[in-house]
Amino acid sequence: MADILKNVRFFAGAADMTGQANKVEISPEAEEKDVTTFGSYDPATDRVWKQVVAGLKSSKGNASGFWQAGDPGLVDDAAWAALGGMSAWTICPRGAAVGDPAYVTRALQGSYQLLGAPGDIAPWSAAWSSSYPVGRGVVLHPPGTARTATGNGAAVQLPALPAGGELVATLHVLSIAGTATPSVTVTIQSDDAAGMATPTDRLTFTAATVAGGQTLRLAGPITDTYYRATWTVSGTTPSFLFVVALGLA
Repeated sequence: MADILKNVRFFAGAADMTGQANKVEISPEAEEKDVTTFGSYDPATDRVWKQVVAGLKSSKGNASGFWQAGDPGLVDDAAWAALGGMSAWTICPRGAAVGDPAYVTRALQGSYQLLGAPGDIAPWSAAWSSSYPVGRGVVLHPPGTARTATGNGAAVQLPALPAGGELVATLHVLSIAGTATPSVTVTIQSDDAAGMATPTDRLTFTAATVAGGQTLRLAGPITDTYYRATWTVSGTTPSFLFVVALGLA
């Protein structure tokens, strides 16, 4: 059955673009390299079929919507600051609950267009190119659950990661509150069972004291198939909103 896009969640750096975007696309691709030789000739049919192998992989993305400004979480502030730089990108086609599908990467924002004709709803659009693999996976921590103390997330199952594959993870810290330098450190753990009785730390993000985005990657193989996010919180009356997603590339 075909999907109708209704509840796409889109995060870039420290910004939740969901309420400011009405279009987002990502296009991974692999270069097609011709390796046809005289040995490609089939004497039984007297034909030569072109032979190709995959070359360099890349991806491009674009997004657009309605312009807003005046806060680090709004598109003008976020896109202006990110122009020409690298940031974490996470796209969730069916929402951002734990276990929902997610596409994750680290990307260079190469363009930002804004504003239009008098009387129009002010538009914006942006384009980016990846500098990381694109990982397809799941959300490990949702954006709407505030964390005020150290804890663990629910375990989510993914396929085993083969040799040559990579884990790609994103962290978007959307807001931070509290005093005495509130800080959150997020780690992604794996285990061979859903109960996470003997978890292994796989990726640990830099401790976050300000809103922002981070990306990490780890080469396979990994035979564990269950993953969760854990977080360590410090500070006085701290509260954090953040998104964690993990994909396989």
